[in-house]
Amino acid sequence: MHIPHGQVYIILHRCKGCKMCIEFCPQEVLQVSTDLNEKGYHYPQIAPGKEKACVHCEFCTMICPEFAIFTLEVEA
Repeated sequence: MHIPHGQVYIILHRCKGCKMCIEFCPQEVLQVSTDLNEKGYHYPQIAPGKEKACVHCEFCTMICPEFAIFTLEVEA
């Protein structure tokens, strides 16, 4: 059975820190950054040890109201 792997991309200047991508990620790939983006929001980042945990489900992409996050499928 093929399990897809994804690479997460975050467009920092679009993020408004709603954390919906973090809450809806079934693999718990994301966490809140302690840093702020240019708008003053804490943005998502890849959680330590989760760099290869994304399964390219695209829940984060679908749930983001600001179109600030997306994934691309990559070879395992």
